[in-house]
Amino acid sequence: MDSLTAFSSSAAIGKKNQNVEKVVTDYRELFNENKGGNVEKRQENYITMVNSFYNMVTDLYEFGWGQSFHFAPRHKSETFETSIAKHEHYLAHKLQLKEGQKCVDLGCGVGGPGRCIARFSGASVVGVNNNEYQLERCRKLTYQQGPRELCSYIKADFMHVPVEDQTFDAAFHIEAIVHSPDRVASFKEVLRTLKPGGLFGGYDWVITDKHDPNNREHVRIKKDIELGNSLPDLLRPEEILEALKQAGFEIVEAKDLALFNPEFDIPWYDSLEGKYWSISSFKHTPLGIWLTNKLVWTLETIKIAPKGTLDIHNLLHKTAIDLVDGGRTGTFSPMYFFLARKPLKK
Repeated sequence: MDSLTAFSSSAAIGKKNQNVEKVVTDYRELFNENKGGNVEKRQENYITMVNSFYNMVTDLYEFGWGQSFHFAPRHKSETFETSIAKHEHYLAHKLQLKEGQKCVDLGCGVGGPGRCIARFSGASVVGVNNNEYQLERCRKLTYQQGPRELCSYIKADFMHVPVEDQTFDAAFHIEAIVHSPDRVASFKEVLRTLKPGGLFGGYDWVITDKHDPNNREHVRIKKDIELGNSLPDLLRPEEILEALKQAGFEIVEAKDLALFNPEFDIPWYDSLEGKYWSISSFKHTPLGIWLTNKLVWTLETIKIAPKGTLDIHNLLHKTAIDLVDGGRTGTFSPMYFFLARKPLKK
């Protein structure tokens, strides 16, 4: 989508929500301890919170990032788009996906990764998403781009997937179950829907061993990343693995893909910094961000976009800075990879 189409779509969302400005205010209060916001309240209201968040930001995400809402490790010889596709192919390879299999994509966004993995592997991919607007985008983009015969979608909370036991050969999530209020319960639901021996892979957001809960800057980074991305509470890698084990999975492999070799690699947060100018990355540069900000202000002023859209853009810009801070300090990673297996026998 071009910028005008994206923000005009945001205006349509605003009409659906009636008051985008109020949605933004209510969302922020869930993270404001002075107004009663806390982890428990975010966990209790996670469906409303996450839906409100993605109604606000989906068009801006798609405009600024593409149809795959995730980060990826990147080699100096690769473009940003190549690294994103490689990240998805890597997951399909680890899951050993092939033609004739059926896989579930938990928290599928607008369907970019699922379409890529279906084309790469030949497996059928069922996207699960609780946000109706994103599902509309999934269906429209899949109709336009394909593969129509391999991709389908279910409106559901990934903690309650309306399918029979042992439906899927494999399952994956890409930076999605981080929104869950209860990891063990979420992973148990994945286990239920998998066939015995089925593989479950994912990329998770975590705070790393470098995070010091007594360091005010580290605490600030964690809290601001949670606010800017609609997260109940960021966990450590060992907590993710323990939740998988408690749910009944066997751990096959786990590692942080955010670690890089500075001689050959580009850090995952580079695209958020916008240090290097190119046609594809211009919107991430300071000038590109400034121009986008002025465009949003103009559309809101002339009432094409609803009041509150500029606040959303500013929230996302601030979030990008927080994520870069997390990457530079090494206290945060958006791509802790795990591969787990459902046991063949109970």
